[in-house]
Amino acid sequence: MIRLNRLWILVLMLGISCISGNSFSYGQDAATDAAAETQAASLEGMMTDDQIANGPEAAHNAWMLVCCALVLFMTAPGLAMFYGGLVRRKNVLSVMMQCVFLMGMMTIVWSLYGYSLAFGGDGGWVGNGDYLFMNGVQREWTEQLGEPVTPMEGSITRLTHMLFQGMFFIITPALICGAFAERMKFSAMVVYSILWGTFIYCPLCHWVWDGGPLSYNASSIAGGALDFAGGTVVHISSGVSALVAAILIGPRMGYLKEPIQPHNLTYTALGAAMLWFGWFGFNAGSELASDGLTSSAFAVTHFAAAAGAAAWASTEWVVLGKPTVLGASSGAVAGLVCITPAAGFVQPMPALLMGALAGVLCYLACSKLKHSLRYDDALDAFGVHGVGGTLGAILTGVFATRACWNVSDGVPIGLIESGGDPSLLIGQIAAVGVTFVFAGLGSLILLKLIDIVIGLRVPAESEQRGLDVSDHGEEGYMLA
Repeated sequence: MIRLNRLWILVLMLGISCISGNSFSYGQDAATDAAAETQAASLEGMMTDDQIANGPEAAHNAWMLVCCALVLFMTAPGLAMFYGGLVRRKNVLSVMMQCVFLMGMMTIVWSLYGYSLAFGGDGGWVGNGDYLFMNGVQREWTEQLGEPVTPMEGSITRLTHMLFQGMFFIITPALICGAFAERMKFSAMVVYSILWGTFIYCPLCHWVWDGGPLSYNASSIAGGALDFAGGTVVHISSGVSALVAAILIGPRMGYLKEPIQPHNLTYTALGAAMLWFGWFGFNAGSELASDGLTSSAFAVTHFAAAAGAAAWASTEWVVLGKPTVLGASSGAVAGLVCITPAAGFVQPMPALLMGALAGVLCYLACSKLKHSLRYDDALDAFGVHGVGGTLGAILTGVFATRACWNVSDGVPIGLIESGGDPSLLIGQIAAVGVTFVFAGLGSLILLKLIDIVIGLRVPAESEQRGLDVSDHGEEGYMLA
């Protein structure tokens, strides 16, 4: 009997032990689940190297890194050679120096705070501090996985997104330099570019591409606007700012009194070809992925450039009796500028028409409007980028179609596709108007302040000698 009781006691103790062990196991499982949830939350929006390399993100990211290089290629050698050939021989290095120096300086500004002001947060009038000093952009070490992870922006890494958008931040102030070429102090250009990028480009970029008041949204100004790759953000803003700078700083010595001819159109033609090549990254890359819309944006970019080159040169042929290489080169750039806001929203045949219209209208702006109003936009930054960008932004409201990018949930959007509904066109015009006012007034204030503090224009003696020697102590050509 005693043995039987002891046996029952032993069975009871084993049962209690099993129950306790199971309870402990259940507690461990709960703790593991909680830890997994915490880990997943902390890694949301992050991916490991294996996940990126073995998923569809690899192809998208690779394409976008190529586009980063293509857009940087547009600034130098593309724009550097295009602008460098249009100035006189004594100023060729000064223009190239502006492009190369801006590649360095604007990258630093973008990395410190520019990217955060442009793309931090969502909506509102300016970004926040989310990405200051590359916080939330650069790779991080995670103790949970015991390996590094990379923040993602859609189908690409946030580092790639930052780099791609940073190339736009570089080239936009470089475009403005064409207006005041051969006469602005290098120091004034440096200060102006930093201030312009900070107080004009970054807010405008946020308004258009990060859910701000000019984005395509029911709560935006006049319903917002479509801007695929920078009609307002890049071309209209730089073109209007260029016009203000050209008027404020005044014409070059001898303007409209003596010939001021480009010194090397070979450079200009080669620079235009490089811009055409790089623009595929500029426009097609703005899809931020490699898909069907990327192909469409690539195609319309090429078509518009081709039509612009042919139209400008043909207009010269009719008006002047001869087509010129400068005209064909400028026309290609005008077509590329015009199609930029529309690249993800229009079909190839409208792109041909847009490029041709840009070639003719920009030719008239550069040859007739500038001379009749007597402002010295030295390298026609406003005539090509301001006028071409405005035309492209407005025509986007005419030719946009949901067949390219269904941004309207199946509702017809463009003036033609919708059967005459002007809603999108009104939004496009409103965005153009806001950009004109914001960039124009902002540039006027910044330039006035810089003029008061350090002065804008080089002394007359320096202008006469050329900025290569007076500002940089170098000569572009050492001829024996």
